[in-house]
Amino acid sequence: MRTTLAVIFGGQSSEHGVSCLTAREVLAAIDPERYDVVPIGITTGGRWVQEDANFGELAPGTLPQVREDFPDFSWDRIGDLDVVFPLLHGPWGEDGTIQGLLEMAGVRYVGAGVLASSVGMDKPFTKTVFSAAGLPQLPYVTIQAWEWDAKRDRVEARIHALGLPVFVKPARAGSSSGVTPVHSWDELTAAVMTAREFDPKVIVESAAHQKREVECAVIQDERGMPMASEVGEIVVAADTSHEYYDFEAKYLDGTSTNVVPAEISETVRQRIRDYALQAFDAIGCEGLARVDFFLTDSVDGGLVINEINTMPGFTPFSMFPKLWQASGVEYAELIDRLIQAALARPTGLR
Repeated sequence: MRTTLAVIFGGQSSEHGVSCLTAREVLAAIDPERYDVVPIGITTGGRWVQEDANFGELAPGTLPQVREDFPDFSWDRIGDLDVVFPLLHGPWGEDGTIQGLLEMAGVRYVGAGVLASSVGMDKPFTKTVFSAAGLPQLPYVTIQAWEWDAKRDRVEARIHALGLPVFVKPARAGSSSGVTPVHSWDELTAAVMTAREFDPKVIVESAAHQKREVECAVIQDERGMPMASEVGEIVVAADTSHEYYDFEAKYLDGTSTNVVPAEISETVRQRIRDYALQAFDAIGCEGLARVDFFLTDSVDGGLVINEINTMPGFTPFSMFPKLWQASGVEYAELIDRLIQAALARPTGLR
């Protein structure tokens, strides 16, 4: 008897299109002999539909969307699902919300639970947990919406103490949505307002000096023990307009390259893998994660942790599957391992 597997994608976050790309790749890799697949799309307006993720050829520089012309997904079918693969990125999906819904329904699912998903999505809370775990980080300031509106001078003083340049980011968004580098303090207000278009809570971080962006992936084995992958590096072409690894460089214009394995010393490679496992454990993660780092020329021997992503992308551009491929786990096998791990995990408290 085949396992009934729902794949949920799309959603209401700014990463809707990226989620759709991820779903297209994952659905193509799932073995139809083993799984009875139920694709479920969530439109940008929040409607759940019975999709198929067959988006056809996409024009250059565009991303797909869940279509409105599909029939509604019937909530009566939730109880018929053996396991769910929630391929949602950003708020209302990667942040513990859909995980809580599935917990209440008693349905198994791939990936982190409610708490780990919430902590991993909220950058200031992630940093608080990482600090308690002793992981090296760059200095930062969190801006609450009320504080920016009512205590602007106090907030700006804390930010100015970071020194220039800084990066201004939404606290709970991904794929570099709403991120602005600030090189002059007269750019700060506009950068904060851009971030607030995505999230009322904002984080301002010191810029890593002469940084390289490196990443490591984590999954759990059949016993639940986390395992770290090979380490890769994101390289953005020098002759482009991209100052950093932004949304366009990631998904639209092909100006970034995944270099796997990263050209780093074995000592640094092992340190990154150790930190990735430590970060995974610190937030109580389950299933999978991608942990991102900066290699700099000044802090902790050159290595600081940037963030953890509890539902990394599986698009053709995504680092997560490339890291595991370099570690000996091919794409289809990786997907199956994640599903099987979810099926083996009990529902409820664990």
